[in-house]
Amino acid sequence: MTRRILPLVIFFVLMGFLAQSLFDSDSELPSPLIGKSIPQFTLQNLITEEMYSNEEIIGEISLINVWATWCVGCEIEHEFLVELSQDENLDIPIIGLNWKDDDQLAKLWLNQLGDPYSIVLKDPEGKTAIDFGVYGAPETFLIDSNGIIRFKHIGPLDREIFERDILPVLGELN
Repeated sequence: MTRRILPLVIFFVLMGFLAQSLFDSDSELPSPLIGKSIPQFTLQNLITEEMYSNEEIIGEISLINVWATWCVGCEIEHEFLVELSQDENLDIPIIGLNWKDDDQLAKLWLNQLGDPYSIVLKDPEGKTAIDFGVYGAPETFLIDSNGIIRFKHIGPLDREIFERDILPVLGELN
């Protein structure tokens, strides 16, 4: 009898772990970079073709948003990012990191859907995104004025997530 019950108990315990993992939020994956400086990089601006380094974006609190035209989640969050960039009560630059994308498609996307970014940096090979610990697009990082990563959100950003998760951290930084 015990031989029959033990496999059932093990099976149900494993099924419980599986069920729990299905309901865990992907956006809650911990980042080992929280509290650390943004990685060093030198990337070209998608629009102006000027070169930017990590040092040039340090100095003010900002959001870094990793996006691509082939990313469905990026399209979902884009309208909110445009709204956020136009919010006069919230003066926070959004830096776009265009990840493994075609330049012409990215420019067309921004022309058609609006450009919420103060700077759009190209990461055609994805090396900088890897240095940021990006799992997949979209991902958004809150960076303090010293270039320290204070928060990371995986997945599409919306007003609810922004107000619940990012605004409190912004309040602490200000």
